[in-house]
Order: sequence, then C-alpha cells, then structure tokens
Amino acid sequence: MRFTRVTLFFIAFIITLGFYQLARHFLAEVEPQVFQATEEVMVDTANLLAEVVGDDLREQRFQPRALREAFEGAHRREFSARIFDHLKQKVGIHAYLTDSKGLVLFDSDGGRREGQDLSMMRDVSLTLAGNYGARSTRDHSQDATSSVLYVAAPVGDPLKPDGVVTVYKSQADVLPLVWERRRIIYTACALIGGGILFLIGAVFLWLFHPIGKITEYARAIERGERPPKPVIGIGREVNTLAHALDSMRDVLEGRRYAERYIQTLTHEMKSPLAAIRGAAELLDEEMPVEVRKRFLDNIRAETARSERLINRLLELSAIEGKTRLESAGDVDFRAIIARAIDQARPLAEVGDVTLHPPAEGAELMLRGDAFVLRAAVSNLLENAIDFSPRGGVVEILLEVVGEKVELTIRDHGPGVPEYAREKIFERFYSLRHHTLKRKGTGLGLTLVKEAAELHGGTITLAAADGGGTLATLCLPLAV
Repeated sequence: MRFTRVTLFFIAFIITLGFYQLARHFLAEVEPQVFQATEEVMVDTANLLAEVVGDDLREQRFQPRALREAFEGAHRREFSARIFDHLKQKVGIHAYLTDSKGLVLFDSDGGRREGQDLSMMRDVSLTLAGNYGARSTRDHSQDATSSVLYVAAPVGDPLKPDGVVTVYKSQADVLPLVWERRRIIYTACALIGGGILFLIGAVFLWLFHPIGKITEYARAIERGERPPKPVIGIGREVNTLAHALDSMRDVLEGRRYAERYIQTLTHEMKSPLAAIRGAAELLDEEMPVEVRKRFLDNIRAETARSERLINRLLELSAIEGKTRLESAGDVDFRAIIARAIDQARPLAEVGDVTLHPPAEGAELMLRGDAFVLRAAVSNLLENAIDFSPRGGVVEILLEVVGEKVELTIRDHGPGVPEYAREKIFERFYSLRHHTLKRKGTGLGLTLVKEAAELHGGTITLAAADGGGTLATLCLPLAV
C-alpha cells in the first residue's frame, strides 16, 4: 500500500506540475494576443482616417475643425457594449496627423501635440520612409500601466506620403480584457486540475479505505475480539476479499475451537473421573457404613461436578461459537432477569441464601439473544450464591444510565482476591469455595464475558464496601 500511495502522490504531483506549465504558457500568450488583435484594428482605423483626410492634405486645404468635432462627439457618446465578459462604455481611441515633415497638424487629445515635431518618433519616421510604423511608449516612465500603443498609416502615396495619420490607444483600455482572459484560464485550469486530483483522491479512498477496514478487522480477530464483518461499499474485489477473510475466520476458528475444547474437556474430566473410579473400587471392600456413605457422597459430588462442567461447556461453546448475534431481537431484560432469578431460587434455598430481586418497573428493551442473556445472568447469580455465606443475602439492582442498562449483583462473601482479579474471566480459572473447599468449573464468568461482548457490553468485578463482590453487567439499550 505504501508503494501505491507514493505512486499516486507522484501522479498527482506530475499532473499539478503539468497544469502549472500549461497555465503559465497560456497566461504568457494572453497579453501579446490581445495587443495583437488591438493593433490589427488600429491599423484598419489609421488607414481609414488616412483616406478621409488624404485629398484635403494633398491640396493643402485641410481644416482640423470637422475632424476635431467628430472625435469630441465620439468621446462624449454614452453606450454600453458587452464584449464577451467585458463591458465597454466609452471610446478610447485618439489620432494625430502630421505633414510630410513630421509636424503635428491635428491632435484629437485636446490638441496638446499640435505644432510639435514628431519626425523622430518611430511611428512617423518609419511611415515617412515607406515602412510600417508603430511604437509603444509610456506616458510616465515609472508606471507600466501608462503605456500607449501608436499605429501609423501614410496619407497619399505610401512611398512618398503627404503626411502621416497615427492612431493611438492607451493599453489600460485593453488590460480588463487581459485580466478577464487570465481569470478564465485560472478558473479552467483550477477546475480541470482539481477535478482530476479529486478523482485520484476518490479512487484512492475507494480502493484503500476498504482495505484499511479489512486490515483492522483482521487485527481485531488476531486480538481475540469478535468484530462484525466490515461494511466496505460496493467494490466487488474488496467485498470478495472481505467475504473470503470472514469465511476463513469461521473455518479456522471452528477448527481451533474444536481442538481446544477436546483438550480442555479431556483435562478437566480426568480429576472427577479418577475420583469416581477410586471411590467405586473402594466400595467393593468391607468398610464401616459411615466410610461407605462418605465415598458415595464423593461419587455424587464428582458426578454433579462433571455434569455441571459439561453443561457449562455446552453453554459456553454455544456462545463462543458465535462471531455475531445471528438471531438478535428486541428482548425485555427485566423479564430475562426475573426468569434467571426463578431458576436460581432452588440453589439459593439449598445454600440458605436470600435473593433480593430488583424493584419492579417498566420494560427495558435490549437488542440481543434472550438465551445468551439469560445464561449470563444465571451464571452471575449462581456465582454470587456459591460464594455467599449461609444465611447471606444476594442483592440484585437494575438501573438505566444514559443509553445503557446496568445490572449489579452483590454478594456478602469473601470477595475476589487482588491477585485473581485479572485472571478471573479466564477459561477454567476458579477460586476454591470458602466452605466446601472445592473449586467451581471456572467457566461461568468466561461465559458472562463472552455474552457481554457479543451484545456490545461489559462485565466488571469489584470489591464491595463492607465486604463481598459487586458484579456489574452493562449493556446498551435498544435504539
């Protein structure tokens, strides 16, 4: 992925550089092209004026009055000419006329050049010499925007002119056109280049964002979590990869799960079976009734332990085999707790333990599996009963905190030692019963933890004030 990201970066860099060079080329051409077009029109205008004054100048009867009035009237005209995106509202062209020696006979700009000798100016000198005459001169040497473009045309015979007509126009009149053209080029390059970069970014996200999700999904599986298969859009390739990874996960987990449970069941069943076998062999011998009764009680206890272990393994396998809640529905958590309490009452009566159920209230709807939730609550209750002293009380509290519901079960037993708190949720880790001096299955809290994680919740054990343990199961309410 890193190589691909670097490649996409260089592609974006090359495209950006290319658009920069293209824009730079176009921008450099804008001003010359606009001035060339302007000069071309000015050439036509100069030659037209040369024909207008040609006869009068040749016969030496030229009178500037009519021409001056024409220019003054044109400059006073009010109009609104929309030239593409440029709005023109006044005439910006002027002209002056010289005789064959370069003396100015007429100047439309208030007559300020009349009488001056312009024979050394390029527009006049080149035209009098029979060539094309034009020049660009600043009115103010320090101001680049004060440049004026001069274009001349011969009056009469081009090889031996009777005079010169020069049309001149301030370049400031043309600069708005230049700026507008530059703005168009900037906008076009930005839109096209931005569109291409956006497309590259979209392709990058379309390809690599799903791959990032799949990578995180695989890492979560590696950490032992149960993440749902990620939703990664409509790309067929990445969806196929995600589906294949999910199927491989199910197959591998199924194989590991079966191997692990065969090993653990074999290991855990050795002890009770050995105890039952030993007690059964001893029963064949002659012994006092009290001793025989003790061995029979041992056989019953170990048989019950084996049965309980197998039942816990079956419940845990049903939960651990799930990567997600496949048959989730809206369930009333308060009703599930009530059924779990009814199921735990016989065990509480045998241990002379009193159960204090939560206060009655409205339904608490969760999105989940009723069987899994009931198994989790039942195991918490059985744990609390097992470690409660005779005549003890197990308190069951239920409350809503924000968008979650918390089930708290408190016993008044010896509590969980500090050294065992980090291991208490591990499979087959169990503490010895304080009165019976035997261990439990070590699967109950593991089952509760798996059930909580399947429902997006948590389970915590903490020491209660005054002794005992607080078990808190926190689950999200249905949306």
